[in-house]
Amino acid sequence: MDLKGFDRPGAPASGDTRSVKVMIAGGFGTGKTTLVRSVSDIKPLTTEETLTQASAGDDHLIGVAEKTETTVSLDFGKISLNDSLMLYLFGTPGQERFWFLWNGLFKGALGAVVLVDTRRLASSFRAIEEMERQNVPFVVALNVFPDSRQFPVEEIRDALDIPPHIPIVACDARDRASSRDVLVALIRHLKDSSAAALESR
Repeated sequence: MDLKGFDRPGAPASGDTRSVKVMIAGGFGTGKTTLVRSVSDIKPLTTEETLTQASAGDDHLIGVAEKTETTVSLDFGKISLNDSLMLYLFGTPGQERFWFLWNGLFKGALGAVVLVDTRRLASSFRAIEEMERQNVPFVVALNVFPDSRQFPVEEIRDALDIPPHIPIVACDARDRASSRDVLVALIRHLKDSSAAALESR
């Protein structure tokens, strides 16, 4: 895919590498850390801590009983989509008690991926609401878990009240190529949104 036409206000001159901040958001246990780890060109920075009995009342493990660690601050990685575009990836913590960190993490973000576990749709409502509140363009990525049921995209769109212009894509967060495709879908969405905004002026 040719991404060299991707521009943003204040972007460097043609031929230079553009750096873009992208958020990886979603509910608890949706695969945010896994996606950052799988796609990052560098060893990612993670802030995972072991889940203990003390957090049992806060971290609801229904559907993710095998989960043993959780992000308590952020995940960070980066990926070059081509010679001229570098994405800096910031994964958000999913538990409600860490949501106060989101405001700071979203500063300067050009776009976001919201990861969704179709077994637990409600876990990603808050992330989608935050995208709309922060006015951050985003795509929804349905992380395919081994025991996930397959749902028509329009059913997912209706259940999560996602506007028609927001892309919804399926992915396997464990797979680098699949995770990269999600990021490419986001960049395409950002380009299309920018073009639409210019046309409406």
